[in-house]
Amino acid sequence: MTRKTYDQLRSARWMAPDDFRSFGHRSRTMQMGYGPQDWEGKPIIAIVNTWSDAQPCHMHFKDRVEWVKRGILQAGGFPMELPALSLSENFVKPTTMLYRNMLAMETEELLRSHPIDGAVLMGGCDKTTPGLTMGAVSMGVPFIYLPAGPMLRGNYAGQVLGSGTDSFKYWDERRAGTITKEEWQGIEGGIARSYGHCMTMGTASTMTAIAEGLGLTLPGASSIPAADANHQRMAAECGRRIVDMVWEDLTPDKIITEAAVRNAVTVAMATGCSTNAIIHLIAMARRAGIPLTLDDLDAIGHTTPVIANVRPTGKGYLMEDFFYAGGLRALMKVLGDKLDTSVITVTGKTLGEGLETARVFNDDVIRPIDNPVYHEGSLAVLRGNLAPDGAVIKPAACDPKFRVHAGRALVADSYDELKAIINDPDHPMTPDTVLVLRNAGPQGGPGMPEWGMIPMPQALLKKGHRDMVRLSDARMSGTSYGACILHVAPEAYVGGPLALLRTGDIVELDVPNRTLNMRVSDEELERRRAAWTPPAPRYGRGYGVMFTKHIMQADSGCDFDFLTTAYGPAVPEPAIN
Repeated sequence: MTRKTYDQLRSARWMAPDDFRSFGHRSRTMQMGYGPQDWEGKPIIAIVNTWSDAQPCHMHFKDRVEWVKRGILQAGGFPMELPALSLSENFVKPTTMLYRNMLAMETEELLRSHPIDGAVLMGGCDKTTPGLTMGAVSMGVPFIYLPAGPMLRGNYAGQVLGSGTDSFKYWDERRAGTITKEEWQGIEGGIARSYGHCMTMGTASTMTAIAEGLGLTLPGASSIPAADANHQRMAAECGRRIVDMVWEDLTPDKIITEAAVRNAVTVAMATGCSTNAIIHLIAMARRAGIPLTLDDLDAIGHTTPVIANVRPTGKGYLMEDFFYAGGLRALMKVLGDKLDTSVITVTGKTLGEGLETARVFNDDVIRPIDNPVYHEGSLAVLRGNLAPDGAVIKPAACDPKFRVHAGRALVADSYDELKAIINDPDHPMTPDTVLVLRNAGPQGGPGMPEWGMIPMPQALLKKGHRDMVRLSDARMSGTSYGACILHVAPEAYVGGPLALLRTGDIVELDVPNRTLNMRVSDEELERRRAAWTPPAPRYGRGYGVMFTKHIMQADSGCDFDFLTTAYGPAVPEPAIN
């Protein structure tokens, strides 16, 4: 393998020349206490760190970054920590999805504007994996992804709790009056008891698994619990490996191929992935120039069973159990010829080489192909006159009786309207009602918030019902469950057919045939369209204006149109002056 020489490194353009500008770079590096022996002849490695005091999923990154630095130094590199948006799912309003593309832009420009030869990306909470990856892919320097890892299992009164999933479950019971305030507070204090991201197969675990499926992490890195000592060793190994990746010039275009993207989709489907995976996978693939579509995802889902028995799609087990059962490497080993194991990963070796020693230690957690949790992949794509550009449902996580369903729509135009409906204990709805929330998509939300797992209405909870068909142009948390139809495209806010649906119209859902329709004639829809008035803009200034002008719809990954490869190559490298 041909290896780079020092004068071929990007950082050498900053640090090596005998000129006035490089004098400034070197003298200011010395101002920080470093000497020439720290950088001369060495690659400079960025550590893009999404730690913050408002990011509980990444609280351990303050420590882990030191392990990454240790690995970089051991391998003969020079580490440079660069902080980036932490995108805390727990605190950012209205939604972190509004800012995923901002993190992608920040990552790309951090790497482009600094004397960087390679990068370790530190993320894990939902939008940090796609945001960091999208930016680094667009920049094109060698990088390796360091997943935050799932937190430990939750616990209350001897019951194992899963973040998100059990929050939704017990909140319904709290509203139904079956648990006390004291029990609710006990659950609150026990459901998240260590650093790390959600320990269910929510969006965070899904996206780190996808990063590994793409070949962007060390083998097995996505499964290691955040509090496990293996995580520290993995962090140091990321630091060591990225230095060699720079010398090998192992850039993302050599890793993220069409075959690698198919692998990532297959892995996602087999894990019982979050519905958010669809949006992020499309955006990530297209940054690499691979035109992944909803139909591609649905086709792979048709032939890929769910074999990870992890909540919310699975029953009983959480990510800690998944790790002990063998982790993602074991799951990929079970998938066998459904994956292309000839692809290259960040190790510089093939995926197959990384799976040689993988084993399943508990075949109830990681099921064999002939005994799956669900016979098809986690997600299904629906189309019809309500969603001509597609909508998404998670069939394995909803009551089977709703997979083919027809019911009258009950429409809310805003979340405030929706709350009035779900909090009315005497609302005259039936279990067959299709509860609809619109104007919650990419522009309407704004940012497509996770409002799609509409809480069960009190009128049905008190009658013992725990699921119903719910429909929106919003997203839902990957820890959610239920008969929720999401990502309806085009969204209502921009005049999609969902904007024309009225309370009382019959909505028809047919998951086996992948259809979603409203029983309204084309002529009537045309009359309604003629009477429809576009809503007022959400923003008058700042980032929101840019977001509104350039955000793409859910079926296109919600990226900014000007950041896709269709707009051509990235801007030139910074001039040295």
